Formats: sequence, C-alpha cells, structure tokens
Amino acid sequence: MGYRQKTTKSSVALWMLVALGDAVLLLASVGISALIALVSVVTIVAAVVGGRLVLRRSASAQGRVPAADGVSVTRRREA
Repeated sequence: MGYRQKTTKSSVALWMLVALGDAVLLLASVGISALIALVSVVTIVAAVVGGRLVLRRSASAQGRVPAADGVSVTRRREA
C-alpha cells in the first residue's frame, strides 16, 4: 500500500487560490478606496524598508558601522 502525504502541493495551491478569491471578494465589497489605501500602505512600508537598507549599506561601506560577526570562535591549543 502506498503512503499519501496529507499536504500535497496541489492542495496548498488550491487553498491559496481560495484565499486569493476571498481577498478579491472582500475588496470588491469594500470598494476601490480600500484597494487604494492598501496599495499606498504597502508602498510606504516598502519605501521605508528599502531606505533603511540603503542607509545601512552606505554606512557600513564608509566604515561607520562595524560589520556583524557571527558567533565568535576561540581555538583550542593543541598539545
């Protein structure tokens, strides 16, 4: 007998389509003003995050911000 996984890619894709359909119906019932507000909020958030990333990279390139190290590693002395 074969074993079938409970969550296959096709069922995940189906549920994503259902969620997308729900979002479209919700936006259609609320109106175009909600769509404009949603797009404007997403645009502002993307601009702020992008600006912070650019500033962090330029500050790091100028040497003002120390580069982030991973975990500090200490070596053992071998006998």
